[in-house]
Amino acid sequence: TECVSGCMCPDGLVLDGSGGCIPKDQCPCVHGGHFYKPGETIKVDCNTCTCNKRQWNCTDNPCKGTCTVYGNGHYMSFDGEKFDFLGDCDYILAQDFCPNNMDAGTFRIVIQNNACGKSLSICSLKITLIFEVCLELVITEELLLEGRIQEIATDPGAEKNYKVDLRGGYIVIETNQGMNFMWDQKTTVVVHVAPSFQGKVCGLCGDFDGRSRNDFTTRGQSVEMSIQEFGNSWKITSTCSNINMTDLCADQPFKSVLGQKHCSIIKSNVFEACHSKVNPIPYYESCISDFCGCDSVGDCECFCTSVAAYSRSCSRAGVCIDWRTPAICPVFCDYYN
Repeated sequence: TECVSGCMCPDGLVLDGSGGCIPKDQCPCVHGGHFYKPGETIKVDCNTCTCNKRQWNCTDNPCKGTCTVYGNGHYMSFDGEKFDFLGDCDYILAQDFCPNNMDAGTFRIVIQNNACGKSLSICSLKITLIFEVCLELVITEELLLEGRIQEIATDPGAEKNYKVDLRGGYIVIETNQGMNFMWDQKTTVVVHVAPSFQGKVCGLCGDFDGRSRNDFTTRGQSVEMSIQEFGNSWKITSTCSNINMTDLCADQPFKSVLGQKHCSIIKSNVFEACHSKVNPIPYYESCISDFCGCDSVGDCECFCTSVAAYSRSCSRAGVCIDWRTPAICPVFCDYYN
């Protein structure tokens, strides 16, 4: 409307944000708050995206699904839905023995929480893996409890369709069909399924159909609004009692403040490179909750689990953070190697 002092770009050019002028088709693309020049590429899951005229052109490869359980009942489904659920029973974490799977089922993962002492905090997991071998419906179970593997086979002569490995601090089980299972022998479980399982799985990890809004589908195929009702529907037996989630920090202000201090590393500049790619707040909040659930203030395992979970999510987003130190959640890599 009137003259304004300052610099202008000539006709046909636009400001580049750094004091220069560029053609419009040289404008950058934006992802996670960062700017990328035309021709630059980024990785999103298993796909590559290239910047071209302010838009991302991405490949359309089907990606594997990842479901994570960590700490005091924190879940992230195959489709990225985050929720908290605690239970005192055996629950189906993931399986492909599902109504929406027209093929014969191949695996079932059953998980049970083991509480610490008198608290509601989870110290360890009991995990049972059930496999179907060939067409003979031979069932094999891998019972994982406190780092021990107990194999129970109804037909010892049947050919296994899986292999068990120890990698670092993780027990890793891989099936021929494309289901990979990782357990840190404490409270963290990671389940990977190949793209061929899309829409064919069910359980607490969801159905892996690319939509998170229907992840709370119960065993009876209805979508629940209540996480507790959804979780309880996946109990193996109905005789055990239901547990309602409680705020573990409500009556422990000292632990809450101390937890905020320790867990602030998630929001600090240590993880700054990841903040724009993975929201740190859910992991920060779960970290504080787990800290309040620890029997002992000096027990850092609750804190380390949540920070490690955020670090893993950062790694999947392409950002590797070297956050462990001799004073903060050390891992003795030389020993494991």
